[in-house]
Formats: sequence, C-alpha cells, structure tokens
Amino acid sequence: LISSSFSIRILNRFLKMSLRKSVLSRGSKRMSVSTKDFSPITWTRYFDNKKFVSVNGSLFNVYVKGSGGPGIVALHGGGYSGLTWALFAEEITTKINCHILAIDLRGHGLTSTTDDADLDLATLANDINDVIRGFYMDEIPPIVLIGHSMGGAVAVEAASIVEYAVGLCVIDVVEGSALESLSAMQNILRGRPTSFPSLEHAIQWSFRSGQTHNLEAARVSVPGQIKNLKTGQLGTHDA
Repeated sequence: LISSSFSIRILNRFLKMSLRKSVLSRGSKRMSVSTKDFSPITWTRYFDNKKFVSVNGSLFNVYVKGSGGPGIVALHGGGYSGLTWALFAEEITTKINCHILAIDLRGHGLTSTTDDADLDLATLANDINDVIRGFYMDEIPPIVLIGHSMGGAVAVEAASIVEYAVGLCVIDVVEGSALESLSAMQNILRGRPTSFPSLEHAIQWSFRSGQTHNLEAARVSVPGQIKNLKTGQLGTHDA
C-alpha cells in the first residue's frame, strides 16, 4: 500500500509537469511545417504489445506498456484511439513503476463490438470495467483511471464501478464548455477532409490544422484513426 500510494503521488506530480510543458511548447512545434517528417511511426516503438480482450462477444483492443506497480488505464477522446497515449506511456513508465493499458473504446480503433453505435456513457463505462476484469482476470492491481475529453467523462463514470480504482485524472473535460461547443460541431465536421491520398497527408493535415499539436504524437496516433478505403484495414496496418 505504501509503494502504491507513493507511485500515485509521483504520477500526479508528473502529470502536472507534463501538461504544463506540453502547453508551453505548443507554439514552437508548429513552426517550419515544410521541413517536418510526416511519415507514420509504428505503435511498437511505444508499447510492448497489444491484446484483444473478449467481452460478451466483443473484442476490445488494448495497447500495453510496462509491468508491475499500479495499472494506469488510459481512455482517449472521441474519434481517436488508444495510440493517443503513446508518448505518455513511454514517458511515465520511465518515471515510476507502473504499467499502461491504453484501450480503444467502443467504435474506435481496432476494437470491434456487437454494437459500435452504442456510445451511451453507461455502456462505455461498463466496457471499461469489463475490459479491466477480462485483462487481469483474478489478479487486479490498484487502478488509476485517466481520461481525455470523452474519455474523461467515461473515466468519471467508470470510477464508481471499477472495484480496484484508487485514482482518477481527467483532462480537457468541462461540461459547460463542451455543451457550448456543440453548436459549432457541424462546421468543424464539414471542415474535415473525407479522405487523404496517403497516411503522410493525413498526418500533415492533423498537425497543420491543430488537431494534434505534437508532430510525433500525430505520426503515431493518426494511423489509428483512419482506414484504408481499398483494404478496409486500419491505418496502423500500413504504418
């Protein structure tokens, strides 16, 4: 218990420093776009492996990094995938003894469910609880839930039902501002390309449009957000 609580305190401190550093460095990362490398980076550079967890006829894809210590269950925002946590997973596992489970939520990434359109908050929260139980079986460690945007809302909902949850962190999830932004959502969606000539073009668009402020993060995460129209395979298959 002492080592777990110590790790969680270190995690909280690291999260604050990382977020502050990320915000301060955003401007410089968008300079000299023409000289940037927009080639995709494979997920294997950041995660040790990935595992499909079977839950009631559905298969949830989980990217795994590290071993031992508390389990940090990372939940991505809407339209993204578990690969948005790639850089975080690589960094945090060098700071403390922990392991990361970055889950592709229902309707996202490589996860395939019996009803991908069911994105009800309670459904998503139950998914997380079931995936945790299915991944660890009978040896569930202390769990820290971390969620970004939609994933933050899911993390809050799941915290009350995940039996071994000892910590909760939410990023960029404020109900008031989220509701205010709904009126502009159609304009945002209309401004997104329906297809790209290549993964490189998709990564470049994500970076230049501000969808992702860190180019390295875009290079590893964008392939998990798009599919090859000819093969039907997720972009990670071609990365």
